[in-house]
Amino acid sequence: MFPGLKKTKYIELDTQSYFHEHPFEKCPSCKEILVQKQLRDNLKVCPHCEYHFRLTAAERLTQVVDEGTFEEWDAELTSSDPLSFPGYMEKLKKARESTGLKEAVVTGYGEIDGEPAALAVMDSHFMMGSMGIVVGEKIARAIEKALDQGLPFIAFCASGGARMQEGMLSLLQMAKVSALLNKFSQARLLYISVLTDPTTGGVTASFASLGDIILAEPGALICFTGPRVIEQTIGQKLPDGFQRAEFMLAKGFIDLIVHRKSMKATLAKLLRLHPRGDRSARSRTEFHGA
Repeated sequence: MFPGLKKTKYIELDTQSYFHEHPFEKCPSCKEILVQKQLRDNLKVCPHCEYHFRLTAAERLTQVVDEGTFEEWDAELTSSDPLSFPGYMEKLKKARESTGLKEAVVTGYGEIDGEPAALAVMDSHFMMGSMGIVVGEKIARAIEKALDQGLPFIAFCASGGARMQEGMLSLLQMAKVSALLNKFSQARLLYISVLTDPTTGGVTASFASLGDIILAEPGALICFTGPRVIEQTIGQKLPDGFQRAEFMLAKGFIDLIVHRKSMKATLAKLLRLHPRGDRSARSRTEFHGA
């Protein structure tokens, strides 16, 4: 269905053979036992409690992008081991074998209900979506291509933060991508950031927080430092729902929580409200009132 993706082991994880080996899934929220096929047909949202399971990049693209329109960019880029970090290459090999991906983000061109866009889709199944040199480079290149082609840019964020095995080199990706987004903003092109579970660390501290419009899935963990670390540091119990999407919406950090079943329609509406990515075409107030 998607060039550069359909022949990978990554996609094969969603086939009937996978259902045969793993026919059931336990909901982490309500603890109900779910049938895998029914869960998938429900966009991997628990029918009992509406818990949003984490998606692979391929699943996300299948749900959001019009069939046959996705063109993957920079699929050949792979990470090396710049710091000779012990065990890093073994972790990369394991992640590649288990996901079929070469890195923790898939970038490319696609259409959403007929509306063209450049996309970056992070995958938490690949080393928890951690951002290393290649992840930063692929996102940066996607922004540059969107800038050259006058396309809106949509980032689906899912990450544990910067990749520690690449040290300072991974942290530099925060500045690189943020600088390009500033250039993107000056060109008056639309950037939509979609925060999914989890969006944490250096990703939250950089491009995930810089969207002209910031959306989030229900219940997504959105933070720099996780609640467990904060509780251990301050020695206090945090409020229920702290750093979840609903908490962030109440505090004004995000603009809208969007159920997975409404994500494609919401993105398409936003893209139509901003012709050619022009942020001045419509206001956020008009969108919320539409």
